[in-house]
Amino acid sequence: MPLYADRIRKGINMAIRQIVTEGDDILLKKCRPVVKFDDRLAMLLDDMAETLHKAGGVGLAAPQVGILRRVIIIDIGEGVIELVNPEIIAYSGEQESLEGCLSCPGEWGITRRPNYVKVKAQDRNGNEFTIDGKELLAKAFCHEIDHLNGIIFKQVAVRMLTPEEIEEMEKQD
Repeated sequence: MPLYADRIRKGINMAIRQIVTEGDDILLKKCRPVVKFDDRLAMLLDDMAETLHKAGGVGLAAPQVGILRRVIIIDIGEGVIELVNPEIIAYSGEQESLEGCLSCPGEWGITRRPNYVKVKAQDRNGNEFTIDGKELLAKAFCHEIDHLNGIIFKQVAVRMLTPEEIEEMEKQD
């Protein structure tokens, strides 16, 4: 049984980790690969999932919680996807869409990302797998893997929205 499910069953709370925001140098550093697949990694993944859900985001990378390891969590509403040592091995198409980041609160931009990506990664036990993503999932894979390479979405944005555009966007919600 995964540690996450076991911790829930036993009533053990996961830790909500603090999300690092822009200006912290850790967001600009390249992460090291995970080589130990142990309870400590499982706890990081569980805590990241809990933190992501509490923050209401789509994805979270380990450097966003202060850990320089190649670990990401994504949930586009279809359940948590855990990726350890992820790498994009194929991509195609293009999408231009609105993007934000938990590490850049209140800021939004327009990015161009592939419409489809295939990612090779490992699970929490070190087993290798591939996963395909289209549209939002493809964008989330790219965004979070960028974090592992010290890149934030603002560096790849076609343009950032003005405060007025953000205000207008918020009125429409």
